[in-house]
Amino acid sequence: MKILVIGGTRFFGIHTVNELLSKGHDVTIATRGNRPDSYGNRVNRIILERTNEQSMKNALSSSYYDVVIDKIAYCPYDIKYVMEAVNCDKYIHMSSTAVYEPKHMNTVESDFDGVSKELVWCDRKDFSYGEVKRQAECALWQEYRDRNWIAVRYPFVAGSDDYTKRLAFYVEHTMKSIPMDIDNLDSQLGFIRSDEAGKFMAFLIDQDIRGAINGSSEGTISIREIIEYVEKKTGAKAFVDKTGERAPYNGESDYSINTEKARALGFRFTVLHDWIYKLLDYYIQGVN
Repeated sequence: MKILVIGGTRFFGIHTVNELLSKGHDVTIATRGNRPDSYGNRVNRIILERTNEQSMKNALSSSYYDVVIDKIAYCPYDIKYVMEAVNCDKYIHMSSTAVYEPKHMNTVESDFDGVSKELVWCDRKDFSYGEVKRQAECALWQEYRDRNWIAVRYPFVAGSDDYTKRLAFYVEHTMKSIPMDIDNLDSQLGFIRSDEAGKFMAFLIDQDIRGAINGSSEGTISIREIIEYVEKKTGAKAFVDKTGERAPYNGESDYSINTEKARALGFRFTVLHDWIYKLLDYYIQGVN
């Protein structure tokens, strides 16, 4: 297939591109050209400015793609700019479980209704991350309902290649006894491993589905469990205090992500507890 990946030069976007290449697809990556990549001559490259409508039209309107995988659409205008410019059979949008209001245990795709919610045309900075992501999906559900699209919803993505360092925050602060302001020590949280996040996006290119689909590792874990593991492994003692630095996963209540829809397609996600502790060990080894 001829596939365009908008983004794809860092984190799980790299896993998506590598998976597509391993399957023999003709891959083009579209970026601002500011970040080097390791694909060499295995990919084609397009330079564009994702948030500029004319730049998107200039870069994309003259080509056809079987599938477009959009890693960096955050708001309705991002959706509009790509949908009005590109000619493709399928569009895969990187959404988020942040669209759920709120997430809860056994969160299913139908828990967010992008049809009934009022669409507000907005830019990335107009609302919170969760709200602009909801509005991006509303644009798909309401303005482009006749197009063939998939919205992929992930919880927190974690891996040794995670540039956000959110999970690493808890490891480093615990080991160095740096004060942390944590408001949800016992909330059960969901995660997905970065390589699986990339592979699932690639898996969806030839699946006969439309609409939203969840992706997540099986099971949940709490911040307390994470901290206690680090304490046991290192002998350190976490310092949790309201005066400390605000923790990355604050504000999240108990939730888990239902992936039965993905399972019905034949994709099985790994069990969270089979890999999360190995990742914590990796972060522990990296703390100076």
